[in-house]
Order: sequence, then structure tokens, then C-alpha cells
Amino acid sequence: MIISAGNKEIFDFAYPIGIGMIESAINLTRLCLFNKQDYLIFIGSAGSYGKLKIFDIFETSSASNIEHCFFKKECYTPIDNIIKNENVSRETIVNSSNYITTSTLLSKAYLHLGIDAENMEFYSVLKVAKEFEIPVKGVFIVTNYCYENAHSEYLKNIDKAKEKLKNYLITKNYIKE
Repeated sequence: MIISAGNKEIFDFAYPIGIGMIESAINLTRLCLFNKQDYLIFIGSAGSYGKLKIFDIFETSSASNIEHCFFKKECYTPIDNIIKNENVSRETIVNSSNYITTSTLLSKAYLHLGIDAENMEFYSVLKVAKEFEIPVKGVFIVTNYCYENAHSEYLKNIDKAKEKLKNYLITKNYIKE
């Protein structure tokens, strides 16, 4: 099953699960409880910390949940905050938070950790899929850089990004025309 966040990222071939880690976790859990899937493909936008370019498309099964306070050594967590696909030597890691990064300085800190992009939902999607033992991957298109103009850049690029992502999914036979 193909899933997406919803809101500006609605696709006629994807089931919307909500925006952010909480909504997506609740709605995806409900979906899996009542209609367990054989596989999940989460599709959506991603913000780039600088390495990936606008409209780059990538696939991954790795995500992290690192908050900005981590870089100032002002917080800690008891949770396993990085989920990696151990069968892949180098895969793009997507960070998830309920906040969008708007600082080039913080973007560089994420890159230093080997994290290339952010998406608000993907970490929770991986956690729910892991709990239900459902194979999962994400297919993302970069809509913006994570800097002070992140939101306006996202709004400017999202429609074109959705078309490019749909064409990619058709090319990869994830969906039919």
C-alpha cells in the first residue's frame, strides 16, 4: 500500500495518514490494526540539509528522530532514535521532527551526522511498520532546502514535485498510469 501525509501531499493512489509524527503514527496504527498490509511505501516531500538538490528523488528505509537541542547537548533520549536498514551499506537517512529546520547552521550539523534530509512523518512510519512486521520504504522528492526560506520554497515547488514523484513511481512500476 502506498501512503502519504496528506494536506498538500494528496495523491489519488495514496492513503493519507496525517501530518507530523503523532497523527501519522495514530492513523497508520489504526490502518494496520484493521487492515494489515503486505508492504508500505511512504511517499512525500523532503527538505534537504544541503547535499541533495531540489527535485532529487531518493528511496530509503532509514530514519532518525533527532531534535535540535541534541546539538547543544541540552537533551537526551532513552529511545532508539535511529532506524537503519542493515542490509544497505550507505542509505540516505531522513530525520523526522514535528518542526521544520530553518537554520543552515543546524543543517550542517545534521549533515555532519550523515543525515541528508528531513520529513516530518517517516520515523513514525518506520516505527509502526516495524511493530507490525511490515516491510516499508520511503520514496521522497526534495522540495526545499532547510534554511530561512524553507516554507516559501516548499510552497513554490510542491506541485511540480508531486508530478515528478508520480512519474518516478510510474517508471519504477510502483503505480500504473
